[in-house]
Amino acid sequence: MDDSMYPPWTPKMATQRREMAPDALTAFMAFNRAVFADGALPVKTKELIAVAVAHVTQCPYCIRGHTAGALKQGATQQEIMEAIWVAAEMRAGAAYAHSALAIDEMNRRAASQEAHRDEHR
Repeated sequence: MDDSMYPPWTPKMATQRREMAPDALTAFMAFNRAVFADGALPVKTKELIAVAVAHVTQCPYCIRGHTAGALKQGATQQEIMEAIWVAAEMRAGAAYAHSALAIDEMNRRAASQEAHRDEHR
């Protein structure tokens, strides 16, 4: 028995998914084909975006699948790694940007405590 948190994909799993929700799977696959078709962005660029997003969402299946897809579309290892660094910066940048919420809350609490002290003087 494999105790891995992320079991490997198997044809049996694919069959089970299809049997449990065939209409949803058909719709999702059509959506996937439409999203990853050549358009204003070439497929290679879309796969690099997907690699970055997969790292942000931390989906191991998506990381593997879209890394393979990017390579298949001609992406270099350097391009893939650069996309991953963009993802890392976006996650770190979001944490930094959202620090404004914590600062605002600290400022509100300090102002409230100061007003409370002024009332009791």
